[in-house]
Order: sequence, then structure tokens, then C-alpha cells
Amino acid sequence: MTRLSFEVVTRSAAETRDAGRRLARLLSPGTLVLLSGPLGAGKTELVRGIAEGLGADAGEVASPTFALVHEYGAPGAPPILVHADLYRLLGTASGGAATEDLGLAEARERGSVVVVEWPEGLDRERDAVEVEIALEDGEARRIVLRRAS
Repeated sequence: MTRLSFEVVTRSAAETRDAGRRLARLLSPGTLVLLSGPLGAGKTELVRGIAEGLGADAGEVASPTFALVHEYGAPGAPPILVHADLYRLLGTASGGAATEDLGLAEARERGSVVVVEWPEGLDRERDAVEVEIALEDGEARRIVLRRAS
């Protein structure tokens, strides 16, 4: 994967979605994106932009908090984006084991970009990309991408 560098401040949901579209151009098939930020920071809005940037329908993107995983792409084809939300697994004794059952590694092997919100229970993979959204003054959000260490 090429060297990744991305940092932007957004001031609206539309700007956050646009940042996601631009970020999608930096991702290659099979990339694991670990997405962190507080509740209400705009993580799902960023994923909508990533979906658009990858060619999926952003209108279908919803937070997978209760389903844990949503897949997006053309019907009948492997998903181009797999979106997981592990918030409900935080602090559970079975959190690590449960994530293995979600099929995230298999999705990456098929070439899907895998975006994981609340990734605290996952092992940090060397080739993963970390994206953090931090709330700033007012409606501003700082979005920073870096390699996992």
C-alpha cells in the first residue's frame, strides 16, 4: 500500500461525507480501517462518504450498532465495503472471540474494504489504517488518518 496521509477539519455532515469520499481514494481492496471517535462524532457519516467513494450507495449506509456488521456493494457481487460497529462488544468477556465470528478477515481476503467503528477489542494489525475523528469547537471535527503501529 502506498504511504497514506490525510488530515482535515470538517464543519458539517456534508463536509464529513466529502472527507470520506476523498479518504476512499486512498484505500485499496482488503484494507482494514479502524475508526475511532466519541459518540456523535460523525463516524457513520464518514463511512457514508467512504461508501460513495468506493462506488456503493451511501443512502443504504446505516450504523450497524445493533446488527454489528453491514455489507455494501452491487447485488450478487462480493461487497466492496464491510462496515462493523463493535460498540456493543466493548467490555464483554467474549468480545475478542465474537469479533472472529463476524467474518471481517474473510471479507478482507475477498477484497472488501473493512471499516470498524469502536475497534478497541481488535488486535492492531500492522497493515491497518487508523482514522480518528475528534470533536473540536462548535460543529468542527478533525479527521486524521495514520498507519496502525
